[in-house]
Amino acid sequence: MRVYVPLTLPGLARLHRAGRTDPPPLTAYAVTPALREWYLEGNEEELEYAALSRAAQASLRLLAADPDAARRRVVLAAEVPDRTAVADPDRALEPEALGEVRLTEPVPLAKAAAVHVDGVEAEADVAAAAAVVEAADKGDDDARFTVDGAADHELLWYGVQEIPDLL
Repeated sequence: MRVYVPLTLPGLARLHRAGRTDPPPLTAYAVTPALREWYLEGNEEELEYAALSRAAQASLRLLAADPDAARRRVVLAAEVPDRTAVADPDRALEPEALGEVRLTEPVPLAKAAAVHVDGVEAEADVAAAAAVVEAADKGDDDARFTVDGAADHELLWYGVQEIPDLL
């Protein structure tokens, strides 16, 4: 199963040094049955993009918790065994939990397919979004508008071999 793990640049550096993600439990995003049901008309590529986008928004929450991290969203795309990515059936249909899975094992760097990272030009919008993401989660329309401004920036694709250059 392809999963999208939200990170920050310091988190990516830890993953690169350790050769694996932090220990579980770890939140990631994937094309789950609930996500498929929500995006009924989406093809596989659109569903993968939706899961990636959910992970990018979760990266904002990580940035909000780490004021010293560079204001760039980071998402690791990796292949994991299906059994290690578990959706919470009680939350599966909640809009804020669509595509969310809990990883029960660390993700080895060797299983990474790519890294998606904001470009430098997104930093101001990402910083503004990270500052208000909690308010957006609670329904503040102005904060939601700011978070959507960060989402307007497409994440750039990097091969795993390019991680040292990103760091």
